[in-house]
Amino acid sequence: MSSLFDLTGKLALVTGATHGLGMAMAEGLGNAGARLVITGHSSREKLDSAVAALCEKGYDAHGYLFDVTEESIVNDMVGVIEQERGPIDILVNNAGIIRRVPLLEMELSEWNKVIETNLTGVFTMTRPVVRRMIERRAGKVINICSMMSELGRDSVSAYAAAKGGLKMLTRNMATEWARHNIQVNGIGPGYFATSQTAPIRVDGHPFNDFIINRTPAGRWGDPEDLQGTAVFLSSDASKFVNGQIIYVDGGILATIGKPANE
Repeated sequence: MSSLFDLTGKLALVTGATHGLGMAMAEGLGNAGARLVITGHSSREKLDSAVAALCEKGYDAHGYLFDVTEESIVNDMVGVIEQERGPIDILVNNAGIIRRVPLLEMELSEWNKVIETNLTGVFTMTRPVVRRMIERRAGKVINICSMMSELGRDSVSAYAAAKGGLKMLTRNMATEWARHNIQVNGIGPGYFATSQTAPIRVDGHPFNDFIINRTPAGRWGDPEDLQGTAVFLSSDASKFVNGQIIYVDGGILATIGKPANE
């Protein structure tokens, strides 16, 4: 059974993996034996620091700095990565941004940036990778969706529109590429304990209390909680799983919730 989840020798490319959930998923794939390539675009220093942290933990890791929305650059960089590191077996489309602005106050430029990064960036990043996977008749693609692929929430309409679109893009990618032995699936994280959420994850903070009360598991997710799902969808254990979104949310989407202090 363990061989089904073994990623030894596989090359996994995780976009936007310099911190947070992307970094945690990269570590999970590394624990299963995968060689790692991570990307970032904000700064070389941040990318190099993330690669060094992975290497210090014993992973075979390398980093490449580019923006997933720049099509010509992405096409070139995929070629460079495959030339320098070997065929990409696993692609995790994790890069994303969020802008918390009410719809009537959001500038079109902000809307476009969120859609471009979270949705169009997956289109741009995946195509050159999958063209090569088709030639080899093997590959795994994991798109990082969101609970906002299913639900709405005040001030995140652009993000929800992008992640809802990503859910359907995932299913259509699976529809077109399954015949080539390529599996395309999604992971929808719930609310996780990361550096970004640290300021609100304190007792008495209204949003912290809301998440604890709203989540049947009664806690925030740990980034490591995503690792098993990422490994499963990257491995032979999921070779007949295609076009699915697995929500790792502690049960939020399964319940209508409960009154406070119940």
